[in-house]
Amino acid sequence: MMKHLRKMLETEAPAATLLVRLSVGTVFLSEGLQKFIYPAELGAGRFVKIGIPWPEAMGPFVGVVEIVCGALVLAGLFTRFAAALLAIVMFVALLSTKLPILLGQDILGFHVRKLSRYGFWSMAHEARTDWAMLLGALFLVIVGAGRWSVDKRLVRRRGAP
Repeated sequence: MMKHLRKMLETEAPAATLLVRLSVGTVFLSEGLQKFIYPAELGAGRFVKIGIPWPEAMGPFVGVVEIVCGALVLAGLFTRFAAALLAIVMFVALLSTKLPILLGQDILGFHVRKLSRYGFWSMAHEARTDWAMLLGALFLVIVGAGRWSVDKRLVRRRGAP
């Protein structure tokens, strides 16, 4: 196994890391599927309302990334790479949807949606799942997939470098 690939797959994280993988993987897999099941509300149609550039392409693209990377995280395969892509998705989601709520106005081409209130507490409430998914993905980037993962089995099967 190439040295860099091995380093990406290696993990000494405990078996309990599976709980984080289950949380992050199932949420992203579900959200990705829903971008195709409900495209007007959660896919390209939502991306138009938010102000995401090229929504007809970006909606399906983000849906595929969420489905594929969510499934990889669930399996514990190429977990660090998949989680890094999901962290990028969450960073863009926070920037494009929660920053306008914090400021109470459109910013950087992203549109604020109609809410009863704006500011920090409204943004914090609306961002709770995004924040949890971002931190969960970053956790997996740092520690890897954990003991119960395909990544761990691949490294173990190949032996010491």
